[in-house]
Amino acid sequence: MTTHTHQTAPTQYVAANGIRFAYRRFGKTGGVPLVLNMHFTGTMDHWDPAITDGFAKDREVILFNNAGISSTSGEVPTTIEGMAANAATFIKALGLTQVDVLGFSLGGLVAQTLAIDEPPLVRKLILVGTGPRSGEGMASLTPEAQHIFGASYDEPDHLWLKVFFTDSQASQAAGRAFLKRFRLRTQERDPEVSEKVAPAQIEALGKWGAPRENPYDYLQHLHQPTLVMNGGTDVIIYTVNSYILQQHIPNAQLILYPDANHGSQYQYPEQFVQHVSTFLAQ
Repeated sequence: MTTHTHQTAPTQYVAANGIRFAYRRFGKTGGVPLVLNMHFTGTMDHWDPAITDGFAKDREVILFNNAGISSTSGEVPTTIEGMAANAATFIKALGLTQVDVLGFSLGGLVAQTLAIDEPPLVRKLILVGTGPRSGEGMASLTPEAQHIFGASYDEPDHLWLKVFFTDSQASQAAGRAFLKRFRLRTQERDPEVSEKVAPAQIEALGKWGAPRENPYDYLQHLHQPTLVMNGGTDVIIYTVNSYILQQHIPNAQLILYPDANHGSQYQYPEQFVQHVSTFLAQ
């Protein structure tokens, strides 16, 4: 067991394929590590310590910034496949031969592709608030997402109250608690992403979401045990996409949380950690 936590784990670096990847490792060593893939424009500091420290009690947790994100060098690819290739490069650069992979939102697209392209590397897969190629409303940002990201906020962090939580009193209270946890790490925080990141990621999302023939057939090649999770009313990547994933991935379970939007794991962190940990231990 390492003594570090989400708040204290030092930022380390590993170089591979011309990219200097920034990452943090902490938690109980000796088993299969859990590698987390982050959402649109997010960094290592956008993860919820209630979740990462919850996981770290039973397993090693690895957070990283993919190419071109914050403290990692290089350019952000304009395809999900390019992002997944870089994620594989990072994992192998650490000398790891098998990991569990959790992907949230955009990170879930990367995680799917990584698991299909590198089957020996990925043991189990957790897909949170994400969707399939050509999914419902995924050809561009949803109208709700466009409104949320286009609005102005008294405090910049309040954007996340709209992105991740519903308008109910209970969900907003959970959101405010999340924002307090979100800012707990004060030392060696990641810099915010550059202005180049969002356009590149939006281009990749557009290519992924574009209509195509038989769009879900590729999911038959995803053979790892998979846990699909989301809020029951996700307006960023519509909840129906989680159902589509579960229906087309050969060995997939689905959990939907009530009165929850895109950040259901941040609204129900204890239940989320318990559900994921049970799945990984099976």
